[in-house]
Amino acid sequence: MTRQTIKTGAEFRNDNRKTRSLPPAMVKELTRLNPLKSTLAIFETVGVIAVCVGLSLYLWNIWVVGPAILIIAARQQACFVLAHDAAHYRLFDRRWLNDLIGRMVASPVGISMCSYRVLHRLHHNHLYGKQDPDIPLHGGYPRGTSYLIKKLLKDLLGGTAFKTFAYFFGKQSVDTKHADGSVQSHSPLDDTSPALRQAADRDRWTIVIFHIAVPVIAFYAGYLEEYLILWILPLFTFLQPILRFRAICEHGAVTSTSSPLKASRTNLGPAWIRFLLFPHNVNYHIEHHLYPSIPHYNLPLCHEELKKAGLLKDAEVRDIRATTRLVAGMDPA
Repeated sequence: MTRQTIKTGAEFRNDNRKTRSLPPAMVKELTRLNPLKSTLAIFETVGVIAVCVGLSLYLWNIWVVGPAILIIAARQQACFVLAHDAAHYRLFDRRWLNDLIGRMVASPVGISMCSYRVLHRLHHNHLYGKQDPDIPLHGGYPRGTSYLIKKLLKDLLGGTAFKTFAYFFGKQSVDTKHADGSVQSHSPLDDTSPALRQAADRDRWTIVIFHIAVPVIAFYAGYLEEYLILWILPLFTFLQPILRFRAICEHGAVTSTSSPLKASRTNLGPAWIRFLLFPHNVNYHIEHHLYPSIPHYNLPLCHEELKKAGLLKDAEVRDIRATTRLVAGMDPA
């Protein structure tokens, strides 16, 4: 995956269940990292946030601050996605740089990137299995339109924010089924290499210190109110339903869990929806599960190559409007 070997207990496996593969040479080319594209993605995300904050501070009225809060929440999710790429070792080839930048984009949005790396590895390697930590978020759909709306409204009102951040800290138990039929609950952080476990422990303390220090600094600088409104408010409100709905669109209301072609979903739609809901090509989710080593900027090309080869026939590739109807329990047609 990178110039450095990914050790046992740290690897993300390609999901090739009941699927044919692209030619190895093509996969190798698609997997190649481009530091410039990663850097541009980071600057785009940070730049949009900076413009929203700058305009809001300069004008400070509801007609600017209101839309800015929503856009900032969408870019906070973009930080999640960049941290996700770093968790896959897909931002930069040099491990120290990949992890440093990954932690830098993750910390302001309350993510322990190193803890998430462990969690997300379980999601990939045990998709819809007993050890998949994401099933409580996206499993069981469709449950009806009213249920979905209630969950999203609860998210919007901040009712699930602390639970979300606890998840990204690894504070969630997973079940392992043994050969004798017994089930053992344990922390997902137990199922990894010692090096990643230690990195996760250190990273969590970094996040805690960061989110104590920043409001203190904002207070003494005279910007505490602005910090709470422009950063903490979107983080605890608008971001939460965005994260949930994207996860449901990616894995909710599936017809089969035996293959990534059915257990994952690629969502297509207009640019403005992708900007708000699927930043940095995260909508190409089947492709990501088939080849987690492919960086986000090559996923659209991977999609085209899979489609050209006929490998996405009968796969869960939908327009986002059809997906919305499906996960809400309505006719997707």
